[in-house]
Amino acid sequence: MAFTLYSLIQAAILCVNAVAVLHEERFLTKIGWGVDQSVGGFGDEPGIKVQLMNLVRSVRTVMRVPLIAVNSVCIVLLLLFG
Repeated sequence: MAFTLYSLIQAAILCVNAVAVLHEERFLTKIGWGVDQSVGGFGDEPGIKVQLMNLVRSVRTVMRVPLIAVNSVCIVLLLLFG
């Protein structure tokens, strides 16, 4: 497979899909990244773990509907052009 812009975009879509399907209770709390572990005090800077959890929650919330359309377009392109 040649390294093209389409393959780079497809790899990014696969990574976003991987983040979007992470389940909070089944996977994230088992490794200590659940909701209750991210409690911080007032004025404290959030750590990298809290920031990554916020990113995961944001991707799962915001990108759910657009990912359906983007995945559908990628599937159609793969079916048409191989």
